[in-house]
Amino acid sequence: MPPRVAAWAFGAWMALLALVFCLTPDAQPALRLVTGASAVAAIVWGVQRNRAADRAPWWLLAGAVVLSATGTAVYGLLPGAGSLLIIAAYPALAGVLFIFIRRGSGGARDQAAVLDALALTSGLALLAWTFVLGPDAEAGSWAALALPIGDLLCFGALSRLLTSSGRKVRAGNLLGAGLMMMLIGDVGYELSLLVGDMQFLAALGRIALYTGAGLAALHPSMNLLSIPAEAEPARAEAGRVRLALLGTASMVAPGVLLSTIFREPSVDDLAVVAVLSALTFFLVLVRMAGIMANHRLALARERGLREASEALVSAADVEAVGDAVRVAVAQLLPADTPHGVVLARAIAQDGTPSAEAAAQAAVDRAAGTAARMVPTRDVDWAVSVRLTQFSTTLRCPMVLRDRPTGDPLVGVLHVAAPDHALPGLKRALEVLAGQAALALERIELSHEVIRRNSETYFRTLVQHTSDVILIVDEATDIRYASPSALRVFGGDPTGQALADVIHPADRERLVQVLAAVRGGENLQEGLDFRAAGPVEVLLEMHCSDLRAEQTVAGLVLTLRDVTERRRLERELTHQAFHDSMTGLANRVLFHDRLEHALARGARDGSVVGVLFIDLDDFKIVNDTLGHAAGDQLLITVAHRIAGALRADDTAARLGGDEFAALVENVQDPGAVEETAERILAALADPVLLDDGGTVTAVASIGITTTPEADSADELLRQADLALYVAKGAGKNQWRRYQAHLHGAMVERLELRSALDHAVNEGHFLLAYQPIVDLGSDEPVGFEALVRWFHPTKGVVSPAEFIEVAEESGLIVPIGRWVLEQALHTAAQWRRILPRTRQPYVSVNVSVRQFREDGFVEEILAALAYAEVPPHALMVELTETLLAGEHEPIWRDLAVLREHGVRVAIDDFGTGYSSLGYLRHRPIDVVKIDKMFIDDMVDSPQQLALVTGIVSLAQSLDLTVIAEGIESGTHRDLLARLGCPLGQGYFWSSPVDGTEALSQMTARQPLVA
Repeated sequence: MPPRVAAWAFGAWMALLALVFCLTPDAQPALRLVTGASAVAAIVWGVQRNRAADRAPWWLLAGAVVLSATGTAVYGLLPGAGSLLIIAAYPALAGVLFIFIRRGSGGARDQAAVLDALALTSGLALLAWTFVLGPDAEAGSWAALALPIGDLLCFGALSRLLTSSGRKVRAGNLLGAGLMMMLIGDVGYELSLLVGDMQFLAALGRIALYTGAGLAALHPSMNLLSIPAEAEPARAEAGRVRLALLGTASMVAPGVLLSTIFREPSVDDLAVVAVLSALTFFLVLVRMAGIMANHRLALARERGLREASEALVSAADVEAVGDAVRVAVAQLLPADTPHGVVLARAIAQDGTPSAEAAAQAAVDRAAGTAARMVPTRDVDWAVSVRLTQFSTTLRCPMVLRDRPTGDPLVGVLHVAAPDHALPGLKRALEVLAGQAALALERIELSHEVIRRNSETYFRTLVQHTSDVILIVDEATDIRYASPSALRVFGGDPTGQALADVIHPADRERLVQVLAAVRGGENLQEGLDFRAAGPVEVLLEMHCSDLRAEQTVAGLVLTLRDVTERRRLERELTHQAFHDSMTGLANRVLFHDRLEHALARGARDGSVVGVLFIDLDDFKIVNDTLGHAAGDQLLITVAHRIAGALRADDTAARLGGDEFAALVENVQDPGAVEETAERILAALADPVLLDDGGTVTAVASIGITTTPEADSADELLRQADLALYVAKGAGKNQWRRYQAHLHGAMVERLELRSALDHAVNEGHFLLAYQPIVDLGSDEPVGFEALVRWFHPTKGVVSPAEFIEVAEESGLIVPIGRWVLEQALHTAAQWRRILPRTRQPYVSVNVSVRQFREDGFVEEILAALAYAEVPPHALMVELTETLLAGEHEPIWRDLAVLREHGVRVAIDDFGTGYSSLGYLRHRPIDVVKIDKMFIDDMVDSPQQLALVTGIVSLAQSLDLTVIAEGIESGTHRDLLARLGCPLGQGYFWSSPVDGTEALSQMTARQPLVA
C-alpha cells in the first residue's frame, strides 16, 4: 500500500473512532484502547515499511501510547493505577522528543533554541502555577499536580524541537501537532473541573496525539528525524515568529500579576509568581544578549577579513601567509576561544599517491572552497597530530580553477576549535581560504622564476603561463619574451628596448625601478605600468635580479595583465568611500578629507567649515509618495548640493536624509555662511518626479568653522548641535554653532535621551482635572494631563518636555499611552458610578499623531477595547490647527465625530486665528485660554473679547469651556455671560484617578 494511501486510511479510521467516541459514551473505555492500539499498529507498520534505522524512539513512542491508552481506559475502574499509567506516559513522550532533538542536532548545542524553549515554558509554567498548580497544591492532590507538570515537560521538549535551527521534517510536524492537541485537551480537562460538559476535550486530545504519532510513523520523512541536519551559522537576528513568542512569554508575567490582583487582591503565593516572572524576563534578556553578541561577532569577522586581505596582499613568502591566516582566524572567532590552525600546502610527490590520498584530493578539487566539518581523526595524520585537543576540524580546500600550473588544488586550510564555534566560521573561512590561495599562488609563481636554474625547464614553464616573462640584458633590451607576450603586446618584443613596450609616460619611472633593482633593492610589491599601444593595458611588474645566474644572466621581469582587476579594485574602492545612490562621498571619506583639510588649514591659516544638512519632513515624502520618489528626491538634492559648492569643497551623504559639506581654503568664516545660503537657494526649486508630480526639498543646516574647534570630531559634533538648533527654529533655515548655547543644546539632547528612555520604561502617570458645570459646581468631565516621573527631577510637567516629544516623534507613543490609560480609567469610573453621573474624559492629541497611518482606527479600537462609548471621549487639539493646511486631519476628525467622539479646540485665542474658521470645521467645543480669563475682571477689552467668543460659540452651537478659573469672581462673571463649563484650580488641581472618582461619588459641589 502506498504511504499516502496508508496515511489517509489511518487518518480516516482515527476520525471515525473519534466520532464514535463522542456519540457512544458507554463504549468510551473500550474505544480508548482501540484508538491506542490503532496508533501502535500504525507505528509498528510505519517503522517496518519505512525501514527505520533508529527504532528506539519509535518503540518508546509506542510505549507512551500504550501507557496513555491503558491508563485512560482503566481510570474509571482503578483511578490510582490509571493515574500512574497516564503520568508515566508524559516522561516517555518527552523522552521521544529529546531523542529526536539529540539525533537531529548531532549533539551540537543550539543555545538560542534552548533559551526560546525555556522562556516559553517558563511563561506557561507561570500560567499553570497561577491557575492550575497553585490551587491543586492547596487541595493536596498529587495526581492533579503531576498532570500539569507532565504537560509542562512535554511542552518544553516540543518547544525545543520546533525552535531548532535547520530543516523542518514533516513527520516531526505531525507528531508535534498531535502532542499540541493533547496538551490543549489537558487544558480542556482542567477547565472541565469548572464546566462539566468539557471533559471530552481531554479524550479527544489523546486521540489526536495517537493520530499524530501514527501519521508521523507512516510518513516517509520519519527517518530524517534521526539524521543530523547540517548545522547553520548563528544568526544575528531572531525571526519574527521567535520575537513574537518571546514577547508573548515576557508579557505573561505582568498579565498574570494583573489578573491575580484583580481576582484575589490578597493572594499568598505572589512569591512564586514573582520568581517565575523574574525567570522569564531573565531568559528573554539572555536571548537578546545572544543576538547582540552574534551581531558584534559578525562585525568583528568582517573587520578581520578586511585586515587579512591587506596582510595577504603584502605577504612576501609562505610564512607570512600562514601568519596572516592565523591572525585572521583568531579575529574571526570569539575572543579567548581556543583553536588551532594548520595551513597545508599541496606538494607534488614522486611516485603514485595512495588511493586514499588521491580520493581525498579529488573530493577537494570538486568541492572547491566549500568548507566541511570533519572529525579531527579523519584528516591527514600530519595535520591531526597538531589538532588533537579538538574533536572536530573545519576543512576548507584552497582551489583556483584557472591556476596556470594545472592542478587547481593549492592546499587545505584546517581550523579546529570547540564544536559550537565552528558552524558560524564556515562562510568567513571560505573567503579567507580563497584569499590565501591567491596569495600563495602569487608567491609561488614569483619564487618559481627565481628558484629555477635550468633555462630549459624555465622556458617550458613560462611558455605555459598566462603571465609575460621577460629577460632584460644590461642594455635594457629584451633578450627573451614568453609566448604570452604575443597576446599582451600584439607581437613578439624580443630584441626591442624594454622602454618601447611601455607607455611613454611611465618610461622614466621604469628606468628608476630597473636602476634600483640593479643596485640591490628588492621590490616586495608589484608595480603597475601601462603598455604602449592604442588599447590601454595595465601590467603588474615584478622584477628579480638574476644576473649572477649563468643560465639567465639578466633581469627577470614578470608582467601580469591586471587591467580588469584594477578596474574592479577602483570600483570597490569607490564603493567603499562613496554613497552608492548619490555618488557623493560617504561618512568615512568625508572624515578623511576633513582631517586633511584641518592639517592644511593649520599650515596656511585658512578657515575650514563643516555644514550638516538634514531634509525636513523627508519621512512624509517616503510614506506618502513611496520610496522611489524619496530616492529620486535624495539624488536630486545631492546634485544640487554638489552644484552649490566650489571645486575645492566636498559634498557627502552621511546616511538617510543627512548630508554634509566641507568648505576649505577660505579666509573668512562668512564664506561658509554664504555656502549655506547657496545650498538653500539651490534646494528652493521644486523637484520634478518621474510620475510628473513635484516635491519641494526643505532643509535645515548646521554650521561650524575652525575658529570654534580644531579637531574633526569636535567640528562634526558642533555642526550636529547647530543643526539641532536650526531644526528647532523652523524649516528652511541655517544656524551657526554658538559656544554660549552649547550647554542648553546638550541639556536638550540629554532631555530627549531621557524622554526616550522614559517612553520605553513607562515612566509616565496621568492626572485628571475636573471640568465643572458653572451652574451646579459639579464635575461633568475630566481632562487627562500627562506627567513625567523623572528618576532625579521628580514629577516633570508637560511644558518642559512636550516640545521635545513633538520634535522627536516620541509624542506618538506617549499619546497612545495617554489615550489607552485615560479610557481604562474612564471605564473603571463607568462601572462604579450611576449612569446619570458618569463623566467624559478629555485627551489632548497632537497633530503629529493624526499624521500616523491608522490613527482614527487606533482611537476606535481603544474605545472598543476599553468598552467606553465614543460620546464619553473628547479629543483636544491646539488652535494652530485652524489656520494651517491640515485637510486630511479635518477629514479624520469628521470621521471621529460621525462615530460620536467630540472634538475640542484647546487654548483658543492664543493663535490669533479667525473665529470664522469655526463655522467650517467639525468642532464641538471651544476652550478659552487662561490668559483671557485672568484679565477679564479688570480689563473691559478682555471682558468684551470673552463675551464675543461665548456669544459666537453659542450661535454656532458650540460648547464653551473657560480654562484657568482660580476665583469665585471669575466663576460668577463667566456664568452670567452664559459660559456653561469651567476648569481651573478654583475647584481642584489635577489629581489621580482615585481622587477624581471620590470627587464624583461625594455628591456635593466641589465649591461650597
